[in-house]
Amino acid sequence: MKRVLTGNNSACWGIRLSRVKLIAAYPIPTQVHIMEELSIMCKDGSLDARFLQLESESSALAAVIASQTTGIRSFIACSLNSLSHMHDLLYRAAGARLPIVMLTVKKSLESGGHIGSDQADALIQRDTGWIQMYVENNQEVLDSVIQAYRIAEKVHLPVMICYDDLFSGHVCEPVDIPGQDEADTFLPSYEPEFFLDPKNPKSFYSQLLPDNYMDMLYQLQTAHEKALDIIDETGKSFKKILGRSCGVVENIECKDAQIVLVVHGAMTCPARHILKQMRKKGQKMGVLKIRIFRPFPVTAVQTALKGCKKVIVIDKNYSLGKGGIFADELKSAISDVPDAPLVYSYIAGLREKNIALEDIREMINETISRDTPPRHSVWKG
Repeated sequence: MKRVLTGNNSACWGIRLSRVKLIAAYPIPTQVHIMEELSIMCKDGSLDARFLQLESESSALAAVIASQTTGIRSFIACSLNSLSHMHDLLYRAAGARLPIVMLTVKKSLESGGHIGSDQADALIQRDTGWIQMYVENNQEVLDSVIQAYRIAEKVHLPVMICYDDLFSGHVCEPVDIPGQDEADTFLPSYEPEFFLDPKNPKSFYSQLLPDNYMDMLYQLQTAHEKALDIIDETGKSFKKILGRSCGVVENIECKDAQIVLVVHGAMTCPARHILKQMRKKGQKMGVLKIRIFRPFPVTAVQTALKGCKKVIVIDKNYSLGKGGIFADELKSAISDVPDAPLVYSYIAGLREKNIALEDIREMINETISRDTPPRHSVWKG
């Protein structure tokens, strides 16, 4: 079934098809439409789930942690400053190995009252132990929700799905909605391995002694490393059933490329357009879309960039005093690769600014003309 949906509407369909049983809501502007539509679905019976409206962000995540501990497939959405208010509980959810799925609709954290869209709210949470996905369009929003539950329940890690507010959340696009039977084939009913059961008492989230704390963190690290293979396997299974695939990265004509444009999220769309133009002009160029940021797909990135000479990384984010966050991760990923490509880092698209085609062309021309990259990220726009 095809419909024209916003990114937020697409997310709701993903939740419905995943047969989520509990939704905890503290509505804020960027995700209020998600919670409004889910509350309607719960009321009209199209989604058989309990809808909780809580008094704060921390209460909402605490409710989801509690429900997931009892073995109930649960959902939460958040972004902006509200995500920061959940910071301590994000660590708790990951440390407890709970397969929660959260949607974060990207907004800027900087004070000033603007409605700009960047990725600071989610990226400052990158070390909390959650898997992070950055999705391109509304179809991928829907597909990623269903995939995220399967991934989370296999690796026992929470998943954060991130997409732009201005360029996905409120923008309408044609979306192919799977049938419920197809979704059920891909994502069966949740049967937790560990859950709170009075008939079989267990202890959860107990205080760790110093000797156990490092073991717990090592297990989390191991789970993240295994998650990359699980994510690729999940994408292949999804393609068999529904004909669409999403892996940790998407390699677009990188095989013979001398210059590769590394992007993520909604900026992938203009990058695809520029790629077609550059290829028609005879420029050996490719695009590498990074879909999974945590765990960072080091091997996949190294493989995709093998043989290229220059890499342009566009970041819609910043680490003040350092530079673009994706660029910094990519430099680390290829640091031990022989004949590694030169990395040209750009920061663009902050606040309400779109990353225009002309901006990308300018980045490409600058990269071609420079033999060595600038020491620091170049700000555009």
